[in-house]
Amino acid sequence: MEDAGARSTTPDPDAAMDPLNRPEPAAEPAFESRLLEVLIRAGLILALAWLCLEVFAPFMTLMVWALILAVTLYPLHQGLARRVGGRQGLAATLISVAGVLLIVAPSAVLLNSMGDSVHQLVSDVQNDTLRIPPPPAGVHDWPLVGEKLHAAWSKAHADLPALVKSLQPKLGELTRSLLAMVASIGGSLLKFVAAFLLAGVVMAFGEAGARAGTAIFVRIVGTARGAAFTRLSVATIRAVAQGVVGVAFIQAIVVGLCLLLAGVPWAGVLAGVVLVLGIAQVPALLVTLPAIAWLWTGAGIGKVEAGVFSVLLFVAGMTDNVLKPLMLGRGVDAPMPVILIGALGGMATAGILGMFVGATLLALGYQIFTGWVAAGAGDGPAGPTS
Repeated sequence: MEDAGARSTTPDPDAAMDPLNRPEPAAEPAFESRLLEVLIRAGLILALAWLCLEVFAPFMTLMVWALILAVTLYPLHQGLARRVGGRQGLAATLISVAGVLLIVAPSAVLLNSMGDSVHQLVSDVQNDTLRIPPPPAGVHDWPLVGEKLHAAWSKAHADLPALVKSLQPKLGELTRSLLAMVASIGGSLLKFVAAFLLAGVVMAFGEAGARAGTAIFVRIVGTARGAAFTRLSVATIRAVAQGVVGVAFIQAIVVGLCLLLAGVPWAGVLAGVVLVLGIAQVPALLVTLPAIAWLWTGAGIGKVEAGVFSVLLFVAGMTDNVLKPLMLGRGVDAPMPVILIGALGGMATAGILGMFVGATLLALGYQIFTGWVAAGAGDGPAGPTS
């Protein structure tokens, strides 16, 4: 009996080696429960974030543009508020009304001119009333493309309806795109007005907004670098919005109004070309000089009128040389290709307003990324020297 009891209390080495006979640790169920709880919470948070994004998505471009305007105009708002006894709401209202009158109204005139030009072109093509003048004799002698361009131009002048019919599939798509662009012009103008009004609301609560922005950066990158990245973001937005987009926008308005006064065809479209050229840092003289040449050759006006409008267009084409030293400060650290890609990508994504938003946001993202890299190397965030 003693031998049997001894044998029964002796542990079996084979049973000890068998993983199926091992007792399961008590910590594993608790860990799995906590992991499942974390995953469920993360899933709910992601679902909530996605739903909020879906609700906010139609207003995304408008709100971002309003925020950019508010950050850019906030120093002006504070200066005006000091003059009206510290009344933040009154100062924001005055700036919003002035912005609508001085910027949105001329923009509406140019956008309306662009829409009329596009609508007239589509109507002429559909009704076979479009007439193409004969090509100049010198076109045939242009290198590489002169002969083909002269042949196509001559065919369009001689029998435009036949050319239109041969290009009917492509022209149909182009016509639909142009009509869609005309239809979106009114919406873009309304968004522009709404952005100014929302910017006024944001400026009226500027101090609370600044504290919230700093708190967000502190939460993301830590206390040590939160304030520095806030200053970096504000400086980049102001530098790009004022020195690049702002200068290009003001110059486009001035050139466009001069083109309208001179009676140059497609004035609104040419103003849009000036805007893109200005963002790309290309001189607007590429548009104004051909317009001046048209005034002297094909406008059918007197020499005095042609001379006056030529001076106005030439001065308007040089406006950026005066505005840049006043608005740009010491420069924008973001490379011009970054700003141009942001502008073109924003325009392709969200129309005319997207051009301004895209240029500013991509430059801001570039600056924050380079600042983060520099901070990781121990140099601190490198903000723009504006």
